[in-house]
Amino acid sequence: MKIDPFYLIVDSSEWIARLVPLGVKLVQLRIKDMHEDELRKEIAASKATCAKHHCQLVINDYWKLAIDEGCDFVHLGQEDLAEADVAAIRKAGLRLGVSTHDGAELETALSVDPDYIALGPVYPTILKKMKWAPQGVEKVGRWKRQIGGLPLVAIGGLSPERLPGVFENGADSAAVVTDITLNADPEARTREWIAATQAWR
Repeated sequence: MKIDPFYLIVDSSEWIARLVPLGVKLVQLRIKDMHEDELRKEIAASKATCAKHHCQLVINDYWKLAIDEGCDFVHLGQEDLAEADVAAIRKAGLRLGVSTHDGAELETALSVDPDYIALGPVYPTILKKMKWAPQGVEKVGRWKRQIGGLPLVAIGGLSPERLPGVFENGADSAAVVTDITLNADPEARTREWIAATQAWR
């Protein structure tokens, strides 16, 4: 599969409604600790916005809800992958992305035949405490050589200025969270990201 070079990650349907109309074509809804009824509402609202703007929606973690709500893409971290019913995900026709940080996790991810692999954090990140040190762009290159034609998503501490480092080393897409959501002008920064990544297509 082909994956858009700009991969936005946000934590609400509100962010999706705000930024997807600007031209975002790939977005992940990543929500932690929310009641199931509210989650369903968030997924439904996000789906509606993405359908209207021809944007691919990826649901983080909640694979059962993604199946129930008729989504077509789910992203799992290693802990969630260990507990997920991959056969059920595939039977429902969902595509699957998997996070990786080291060689063992990459092997685990490849064993479920994912639609893309994510590697991070490439650079230091403020998003969450990580037990892994920044991976660096050289590791992006090593990962890409190992996974071949499978799309590779780089994540962690990315900015438009750092795009050459990840794309020149083989990343197919750059995932972005705080560089946009904590920016003083998220809309302008989103447009900047779209322009920067499109230039690498």
